[in-house]
Amino acid sequence: MIDWFLGLPWVLLVVLISGGFSAFAVVGLSLTRRWILPRFGRSAEQNDVTGLIHHGTLIIYGLAVALLAVAVWENNAEVTKIVSAEAASIAATYRDADGYPEPTRSRLRAELKSYTEYIIHEAWPQQRRGQIPLGGVATMDRFQKELRAFEPATEGQRALHMETLRGFDALIHARRLRLDSISSGLPRPMWAVVVVGALVTIVSAFFFDIGNARLHRLMLAMLAGVLGLLIFLIAFYDSPYRGSQGITPEPYELIHDQLMTP
Repeated sequence: MIDWFLGLPWVLLVVLISGGFSAFAVVGLSLTRRWILPRFGRSAEQNDVTGLIHHGTLIIYGLAVALLAVAVWENNAEVTKIVSAEAASIAATYRDADGYPEPTRSRLRAELKSYTEYIIHEAWPQQRRGQIPLGGVATMDRFQKELRAFEPATEGQRALHMETLRGFDALIHARRLRLDSISSGLPRPMWAVVVVGALVTIVSAFFFDIGNARLHRLMLAMLAGVLGLLIFLIAFYDSPYRGSQGITPEPYELIHDQLMTP
């Protein structure tokens, strides 16, 4: 259900989330003014007390949500860098393999090509569903075994071999970071705070005693819409690989098409 929802076009997501909160605000306000406010009666201090509680809630919630929005955006940008770093490591190692004699050269390049194709066609669809792909280990093991079995015969080969080993270590490091980033995101208790906090902030504005009901509904719908936009922003960037605008395997596809395809 979550994958289907996040897979919708981002414009539609904005409308659904922001519009949903605005609709909740308008309907909730109408019910409150009709059934609840008359039970409390009217007093001169009602708007003052309501305003104090509402403003305090809004400030605290706004600060918390703003910090979360910045955090998920930074995490999304960091994951993008990790993906680019792994793709760059694959490209560099593939080029370094060109300096090895046959048959080592062909074997190393074949393993890297197989690994790249696995990421594009098998690993990425799993990542989009929030699953950690378990394949690719055997390919990396074969590449490592082939690389470590090579014995340099000249100083040039020795220098190239050391550089390739460093590049392979960087590739393994980037791969590990990518796999770890798949499960990154806000925990469920934090999401509960985000959603419940937004609802509480909206509900606290129901108890203003304003004679112009249309104005009250309009202003509250605008407030709820802004809160919905912030929640959309957090949800949109919280899962880097999921959704219609998730990170794509384009860096790997570019390398595969430019370097590995004859």
